[in-house]
Amino acid sequence: MSDRFDATPPPLPPQPKPVPPIRRRGGGFGGFLRSLGRGINFVRLFILNVFFFGLLAAFLLAIYASNRTNAVDDKSVLVLAPEGQLVEQYSADPLSRAMGKLSGDGVKQVQVRDMVRAIDTAAKDDRISRIVLRPDKLAAGGFAALREVGAALDRFRAAGKPVLVWASSMEQGQYYLAAHADKIYLDPQGGVMATGLANYRLFYKDMLDRLGVQVHLFRVGQFKSAAEPFILDHASPESKEADGYWLGGLWDTWIGETAKLRHLDPAALRGDVDGFADRVQNAKGNLADLAKEEKLVDGIATEQQFVQMLRHEGVPAGKKDQGFRQVDLAGYLSATGLGTADLLQTSPGVTVVVAEGEITGGKQAQGSIGGESTAALIRTARLDRRTRALVLRVNSPGGEVYAAEQIRREVELTREAGIPVVVSMGDVAASGGYWISMNANRIYAEPNTITGSIGIFGMFFTVPDTLAKIGVKSDGVGTGGLAGAFDVTRPLDPKVGVLIQSIIDKGYRDFVGGVAKARGKDFAAIDAIAQGRVWTGEQAMQRGLVDKLGSLDDAIRDAAQEANLGKDYGVRYAEKPMGAFERFLTNVGDSSEAKVLMSWGVRLPSWVAELPKLAPEFALFRTAQAGKPNVYAYCFCSPR
Repeated sequence: MSDRFDATPPPLPPQPKPVPPIRRRGGGFGGFLRSLGRGINFVRLFILNVFFFGLLAAFLLAIYASNRTNAVDDKSVLVLAPEGQLVEQYSADPLSRAMGKLSGDGVKQVQVRDMVRAIDTAAKDDRISRIVLRPDKLAAGGFAALREVGAALDRFRAAGKPVLVWASSMEQGQYYLAAHADKIYLDPQGGVMATGLANYRLFYKDMLDRLGVQVHLFRVGQFKSAAEPFILDHASPESKEADGYWLGGLWDTWIGETAKLRHLDPAALRGDVDGFADRVQNAKGNLADLAKEEKLVDGIATEQQFVQMLRHEGVPAGKKDQGFRQVDLAGYLSATGLGTADLLQTSPGVTVVVAEGEITGGKQAQGSIGGESTAALIRTARLDRRTRALVLRVNSPGGEVYAAEQIRREVELTREAGIPVVVSMGDVAASGGYWISMNANRIYAEPNTITGSIGIFGMFFTVPDTLAKIGVKSDGVGTGGLAGAFDVTRPLDPKVGVLIQSIIDKGYRDFVGGVAKARGKDFAAIDAIAQGRVWTGEQAMQRGLVDKLGSLDDAIRDAAQEANLGKDYGVRYAEKPMGAFERFLTNVGDSSEAKVLMSWGVRLPSWVAELPKLAPEFALFRTAQAGKPNVYAYCFCSPR
């Protein structure tokens, strides 16, 4: 036996092989449900992935195709065919606009600034040879916005480039813009329908009486007629007198400017409009021939004939279904980067804050004015180091008094911070719209801006008779004379009427007193031209409510000069910042991607973009609060 130690361990005994688990066949009903669930989940994920990646691929292809479409070639024609209303700021959010574009039935709006920027840029762009304006689908609206775009067309023509119009038919608002062209052509089946201006409203007193609703109106101002439809079944004599004055002023401007642009005698043009029915009869109903005879248009041509005229003038042929080489507004904004110019503006200069729409309390969406949200925009602009001057672009008929006062205070604080504030009035800056404007360094208006309407009214609704119609009565006790007096189910206590009227009187004194202080006049002088009376911009300047007649560009230049910015300064619009997804949706809605997608059959149902439509007077009910007096500085003064 050896006594040497052997370190090699003995071999391990063989290990048994693992036994595989026993699998049952079928697994019963529970196994079937598990298999079914896995199958359904697989199909669900497959469908979602196909939909997501398919939609992503469609958007990427649309962007690629639109980038090719948006390229601006030499000798291109900029085609302006605005659909819907000209607005200072979109009222719909990016998602609604994108959905509307894809459904083809959304809120149709065109920003004035986009039109003006595109026209002014095209005037210096060697690739753009001319502009073709198609005003057929432009919705009737304010004349001040049309005047802004018309002035840009005049600058384009002054650069030596022609502006041509072709239209299937035109009403007087569309024609007011078309008159700025070198040549106007009309379809043989079309016409120019200029009939004058009107301001007719619906009156609801009889309906409210039948419903048993009692409307208690409290107002100051002999001509403050905004709420008359709730208490009368007809327009008051004071209302007709005031409306006739400012409407007449607007119509005088339309006649004078149109006649000048078309080289016509104003008296003859007015006579043609007043005798329109007889003249149509004498022309045997041929509106196109009548328009040419009256020299409102230069020629009569079908769209195909108009395209051939352009081709004969040296405009190259277009791509596929385009009769001539062209780029539309959305494509030109995209190709030149004008649509994102505000996002890239970083140099110090003038900040423009848009106040458009009704004035209501709290935070409101873009395209309407909120006491908190619009005030916050002005405050943010004031605290921004880039802001050396502020232009407040006002296009508003007014609204809630307290919300207007919140905004006015921010204007005042901005001036106190050493930043000059200039107001530029758009189509309308009346009542509450004037309230937010009055403390600016200077106020600009267009000759056909609607302004003034310095007055206050309040409404309180009670419904005891309405309840009585269905057998319901209100009864009980209170701890004091006014306890429960604002209960809408009870008749109005005379003491409540005295209380509300006192509040309204005080509001009017504040309004008139504030204007008097801002305009350097005494109370009596402003009271004499206030009383709720509406004026055109030209009439308002004659009465000292406006400093100068001019455009938004004039106001911006004035603000820059007031801030000693020289000639090299930036201009940017202060708006609620958008996230990346909102910017993406904005690009989808505003460029030609939507058109490309729709051409491929990607289209949403029309009901996606439907919005409720109410009579304008009932807009007041949206913000009226039951059980308290609602105080407004509002003007229903939109001509039609």
